Amino acid sequence: MIKKVNLLLVCIIFVHSTLKAQNPAIIRYINTYKFLAIREMQRTGVPASIKLAQGILETQAGESDLVKRSNNHFGIKCKTGWSGNKVYHDDDESGECFRAYASAEDSYRDHSDFLKRSQRYAFLFQLDPSDYKDWAKGLKKAGYATNPKYTQQLIKYIEAYDLQLYTLVALGKRKIEDEPPVYAVNNQVAPVVSATELVQDSEDMQSEVPVKALRLRYPEEAFRINDTRVVVALAGTPLLAMAEQYGVRYKHLLEFNELTESDDIIRKDQLIFLQRKRRQGANAFHVVQKAETLYDIAQEEGIRLDHLLTYNQLQGNETPVAGQRLFLQKDAAQHAAAEIRNDITGQEIAKLEQTAPAVNTSAQLRSVKHVVQQKETLFSIARKYEVEVEQLRAWNRLQSDAIRSGQELLIYKN
Repeated sequence: MIKKVNLLLVCIIFVHSTLKAQNPAIIRYINTYKFLAIREMQRTGVPASIKLAQGILETQAGESDLVKRSNNHFGIKCKTGWSGNKVYHDDDESGECFRAYASAEDSYRDHSDFLKRSQRYAFLFQLDPSDYKDWAKGLKKAGYATNPKYTQQLIKYIEAYDLQLYTLVALGKRKIEDEPPVYAVNNQVAPVVSATELVQDSEDMQSEVPVKALRLRYPEEAFRINDTRVVVALAGTPLLAMAEQYGVRYKHLLEFNELTESDDIIRKDQLIFLQRKRRQGANAFHVVQKAETLYDIAQEEGIRLDHLLTYNQLQGNETPVAGQRLFLQKDAAQHAAAEIRNDITGQEIAKLEQTAPAVNTSAQLRSVKHVVQQKETLFSIARKYEVEVEQLRAWNRLQSDAIRSGQELLIYKN
């Protein structure tokens, strides 16, 4: 029992700083404006979950240039009939006119009224206010935003940060006390989870050393890896917002980082390249660390994933072994492959014949080429060909028992 309690305390310190931490900027935004969203829902019927999700997306969690200059939390443009303050900002076109407000509260109220009074959005108020998916689809259908992924992004924010709670609070079906508490890890806000979840996480982590957080290893601003521009993106960051922030086309950002449109929200802290990665790494090889994936290595070294796989004769779904050496340059990979393929000299064969069983010493040896399959080990291959592991190492000049899928091994038999 004492052991489990101690384990729980350790988990509280480490688990969510690396595995389950949410974007602290988003949590700060929610905590700042959740009561405004609840009050506006009670006043006009715009779901609090939708309002908060839109605010997070449109302002990059309160960090966008537009919101800092105008208090405009929902990207509402001037349009005909607006007589209030204005700012000009590059959006779909250069220098577009946006509404400016004296406070965030004014922006929240105007957003509610903008939807409520417009015939274009009238059908939304016939929907169930707790059905955030229909509301998200309806906003996109009515032309609120040009972003093709707008609906999916709103839904992801609502589900990832439990924004539905605030809609249910406004409807009187839940209490604000039901909100999960938060605590700080390295001055970053993260949600607290139950003891059961922590113990389960700790059991999964016992055989691993947590990887040091990327934000502690790299600069906050853009920097270079393998002479390629890159930034650290925190979990929960929308890729579309990053594309706009750094002036990179959205589809190019996906291509540069071997991502698909389903990866439009960053799921864990990771490196995001702003330029196309290079075909070869700056170093000849990379030594795999515990819990690293092939994708992690490609990002860490600034090398295209398909080239990393080719140099090492690997498949994308394979899991590298800690301590394994992966080649990052074509010449290094070819040199290593050539060494493996070289036939053993007559002198080496003679030495091996001396170590073979007495009945085989006078027999003529012939070579067999074996291509390593997934999950095969040096021991299983030696047993298959009825030879010694030590012989396999010597024949193929192996320094250890580590082998990889696709590697060719020479085996000498009678």
